[in-house]
Amino acid sequence: MILRKPAQPQSRHAMAPTDLGSFTIFGKGTSLRWQLALMTAAMVTIAVGAMTTVTYWTMSTSLAASVDQNLDEKASLLMQRTLDPLYVVNLNSEVQRFKTYHPDIRISVSPPAWSFFYGDSIPVGGDFTPTGVGEETSVRTVGNDRILTKRNSMGTTVVLAQNMDSTQKLVGALGAVLLVISGLGILLAIAVGMVVATAGLRPLGRLQRAVDYVAQTDDLKPIEVIGNDELAQLTTSFNEMLGALQESRVRQTRLVADAGHELKTPLTSMRTNIELLMDVYRMGKLGEMSKEDLDDLEHDVLAQMEELSALIGDLVDLAREEAPEHDMEPVELDEVLEHALDRVRRRRPDVQFQFHADPWIVEGERAALERAIMNLFDNAGKWSPVGETVRISLKAARRKAVLLVDDSGPGIPPEQRERIFERFYRTDEARAMPGSGLGLSITKQVLDRHGATIDVEESDDGGARFRVVFSGRPGYDGSDSDSGSDDGHTASDLRGELFAERWIRDNVESP
Repeated sequence: MILRKPAQPQSRHAMAPTDLGSFTIFGKGTSLRWQLALMTAAMVTIAVGAMTTVTYWTMSTSLAASVDQNLDEKASLLMQRTLDPLYVVNLNSEVQRFKTYHPDIRISVSPPAWSFFYGDSIPVGGDFTPTGVGEETSVRTVGNDRILTKRNSMGTTVVLAQNMDSTQKLVGALGAVLLVISGLGILLAIAVGMVVATAGLRPLGRLQRAVDYVAQTDDLKPIEVIGNDELAQLTTSFNEMLGALQESRVRQTRLVADAGHELKTPLTSMRTNIELLMDVYRMGKLGEMSKEDLDDLEHDVLAQMEELSALIGDLVDLAREEAPEHDMEPVELDEVLEHALDRVRRRRPDVQFQFHADPWIVEGERAALERAIMNLFDNAGKWSPVGETVRISLKAARRKAVLLVDDSGPGIPPEQRERIFERFYRTDEARAMPGSGLGLSITKQVLDRHGATIDVEESDDGGARFRVVFSGRPGYDGSDSDSGSDDGHTASDLRGELFAERWIRDNVESP
């Protein structure tokens, strides 16, 4: 049952549902309160209707069966009486006596060996069914009469007919009473449904007011949770969403503040140098500056422009990583490492790089992985002294691969190792170095998205060691291996895998 409101002209804005207490069904806006009430009424109507139908059918069937049983008992008694010769001799008076005691029943009797019936004129016939030893019974309805005919093997036949007007009136009265009760039940169900819907939707209305308050005031304070039902769980989920929004807002505010602070430093230096150059030019003293001073000024401006450009690029990369995820595809990690290393070598020609990588395949985005790994390599090259070596290795086993990046720099104090992946965080030593403090944050974000873990340790020569653990699969194809092995690998391959798994256990899974 659907309550349809008459169509009314509405503005486009008014047609948009804004009330949490209503939603759209079949293009017509119907109050959720009314829908719950009508749904309750419909279910009660179905239940009451089914109960009324069953009750009516049961009562009418029971009354008809009671009439049949009464007639059958009387017919059996009369058949026994016909065996008495005195009863047959006085059949006329016996029939009149029966009608005196049962005025609503007509009777017709044919004793044994009689060829005619004595009593009322009642049609004999119908489908006979065996009901006892040598007895047959027929029950049928003719007009308003219920006719029962019983005969036996000795030729005795008794026919009784009872008028059903009183029974039908009783059944009709019962049906009317049941119909009135059903109507009252439906009305009561609608009223109860409205009360239940109003009480049940009260927490939803409170949630709606809280949503309106958030929309109007931009205040993300949590909503009070009452009870532990489904609406309370909905409120808890809504509070979690508000918390996530608040955290996102805080991160955004911090990002804008930190980005503004970081951008202000190179811009201020550039402005100072450019204003100095303009003042010298206006005073006509540009020719009086030495070539060394001009070269220093030019070097400072170019360095500040490069720093500003790198910072903007890092911010763009960070925003790109916070965008919706891209489609993942198989990526050959060893090739990504090699390509990123080639780019870093061109940027850090004064540092040596020692590189080895086992073939390994991961599911991910190639460009993002290369950008993250290049930041990791560039960081190691930046902190390694001139002429020192950055050691890079990718060791693969059956289920995990470990990337180790060791530099020869001063290392990272243990108390600062967790914070170096925060945005714009820079250690005291790092503040004197060029950079924005976003490279490792971008790396961490990309690796987390690809299901990899990254940790910071101390390298063998006191520098920093970055350990990255990737999931995936080996990049080799085992189809050309010795066919004598059950899984397609030679004995040497199996020994190598066992060694690699032990190496993973010792170097990855151990704290």
